[in-house]
Amino acid sequence: MKYTKLVFLAAGILLLGLIIRNVNLDEIVFWISRLGLQGLIIVLVIYALAFLCDVISWQLAFRSLAMNLQWLNRLFLVRLIGEAFNTVIPSASVGGEPLKAVILKNSYQISYRESGASLIIARTVNMLSLILFLGIGFILLLSSPMFTRSYQITAGIGLTIITLGTILFYLVQRFQVISLTGTWLSTTRLGPRVEKLLHIIYDVDRHLLEFYASNHAKFITALGLSWLNWLLGVVEIYVVMSMIGYPLGFMDCWIIETMAQLIRTGTFFIPASIGAQEGIFMLMGAIVTGNPSLGVAVSVIRRIRELIWVAMGLVILWGWFPDSRVKETVANSGSNM
Repeated sequence: MKYTKLVFLAAGILLLGLIIRNVNLDEIVFWISRLGLQGLIIVLVIYALAFLCDVISWQLAFRSLAMNLQWLNRLFLVRLIGEAFNTVIPSASVGGEPLKAVILKNSYQISYRESGASLIIARTVNMLSLILFLGIGFILLLSSPMFTRSYQITAGIGLTIITLGTILFYLVQRFQVISLTGTWLSTTRLGPRVEKLLHIIYDVDRHLLEFYASNHAKFITALGLSWLNWLLGVVEIYVVMSMIGYPLGFMDCWIIETMAQLIRTGTFFIPASIGAQEGIFMLMGAIVTGNPSLGVAVSVIRRIRELIWVAMGLVILWGWFPDSRVKETVANSGSNM
């Protein structure tokens, strides 16, 4: 498994090298320089707002936590650490989830059952809102004369795969498929051996069912906030293009972000989708603006923002959470890459 991940990383770096070879680096530097420090700060503020939407959405998934600023601040920092870890390891963007649970348990005495259920809910809501966002983007793609039939079909296939996978993941939770399987196992000779695990599964499943079936207001609010997070990604592209002197229409920016998220979701096995993200931005730059280097410049700006965010998360991890068990979780996750 470790070597497979290294192969994917090498493939992403190779793709990035091919992209760099086929674009004008001086032109990329020129476009990035036009953003300036003020522009970079604005980009970071937009992303911070998007991140905040996701944190509040996650906060809604807890049963025991109050909806106040104290817990919002705590969850913001925990998620900042976890997402930084997700970015730097190739594990389907879930490598930081156990780390979040460990921090919540050791620092705030939140049980693994509750934190685990909240993380499952947050991931599900995130993917459901992504489908809604991508669906609108796909409609815009179909109505745009800039994209050929082959691009539309490819995007449609990607959207279909993501949609089916997410709906299946949701239905497994909504109809307690794991609990039903556990109930069947309890009637077999394995029953006594898995009794403790089954109690955990039942408790987590009850939490999931309660959120989806009973707390409709929370579910809808969480879904809306998560969808707003994706929309702010469009705002980010729109603002960046305007500030570097090549303004685009908002719908064009929506299409670009749609394709970028399709590619990032489909290349989860590559750390930070390195190479893949640059490739799709280069392609979108060529189609929408006629200048592939401009698209790569936007991708690099997004990478700079991402690196700053990751650095903040890692600094907070090592500076604010000195618990040895948290550090051990990080070390074990790194050694299993």
